[in-house]
Amino acid sequence: MVNDRELEVLINEIYEYYGYDFSGYSLASFKRRIDRLYNLDGFKNFAEFLSVIRSDEEYFKRMVEEITVNVTEMFRDPLFYKVLRTEVLPVLATKPFIRVWHAGCSTGEEVYSMAILLQEANLLHKSLLYATDLNPTVLDAARKGVFQLGMMKQYSENYILSGGKRDFSEYYTAHYGRAKFRDELSEKMVFSQHNLVSDRSFNEFDLILCRNVLIYFDKDLQEKALQLFDESLSNLAYLALGTKETIKFSPMHKRYEQLNREKIWRKIK
Repeated sequence: MVNDRELEVLINEIYEYYGYDFSGYSLASFKRRIDRLYNLDGFKNFAEFLSVIRSDEEYFKRMVEEITVNVTEMFRDPLFYKVLRTEVLPVLATKPFIRVWHAGCSTGEEVYSMAILLQEANLLHKSLLYATDLNPTVLDAARKGVFQLGMMKQYSENYILSGGKRDFSEYYTAHYGRAKFRDELSEKMVFSQHNLVSDRSFNEFDLILCRNVLIYFDKDLQEKALQLFDESLSNLAYLALGTKETIKFSPMHKRYEQLNREKIWRKIK
């Protein structure tokens, strides 16, 4: 087990060596994942663990994969996507060009879900989806647009519950237990590494989705990320968060209105 003092040293060393800032992550969540990695790989003491982190960049990448939570699925929370489909996209349709940012996109399932919504609304041709994550390994997976074929039944059910009317299998090709999604979807995506803690805004967006990421941040880091999103949204644009996340306690909430009880807010000031 790693104690709190050792965690503090680890966080400082990671920032010094690699520029990753985990200081605002939930300490309990961070400690739990470090303890798991520490025991899984059989380290005898903290000094040995820290030495490997400092000297082995590949092992550091493995640590990042263990710490960053990558739980996602296509059309996750179908009612959320139904609101996007029926209330958000008709408004975005009035714009000459649509910019969407998926912050913390993980392996990309929700990015492809959004691309399908845009295509069915005949908006994909004038859209660009920026998909970012701290973890370069999951970004590589997301770029490929290849997912487990066994998940397609669940994804298809989610899609139908979100208001989808087509045969979901139209969007992918099955091959050796994998589902490869159509290139016309990924052609409208830009994947890039981005750190919500230390990196700044890089565009003005019409819709930002950051679902089930902020729950792993402490209060100060949550506020920092929300301010970043606020700076990155154009007027009358939308911010979408996860089911357990809110802007209710942020100073910025007065400039937003919530849609239909879903975790979607529109910037009104």
